[in-house]
Amino acid sequence: MVNYIVSIIIENKDGISDPEGDTILNDLVLKGKYKNIRKIRSGTILKFSITEKSQKIAKDKVMKICDELRIYNPLVSQVTATVEKD
Repeated sequence: MVNYIVSIIIENKDGISDPEGDTILNDLVLKGKYKNIRKIRSGTILKFSITEKSQKIAKDKVMKICDELRIYNPLVSQVTATVEKD
């Protein structure tokens, strides 16, 4: 068994408004800095530490947990999972 860190990134899908990202962008624009930045999207990262036989099993188990707990709304959110050894 190996220890893995499974990172879950939850973001709004393209076309879904992102008020937090818009607020951060507007703050940069108002300060007059970083005028070359055109868009900011915010998200949430969850990091799970899990012991499993393989990366695939670790990722699948964490995704199942996220689905069961309804951590994200599949209608408006996109989820990206990455796995690395701890």
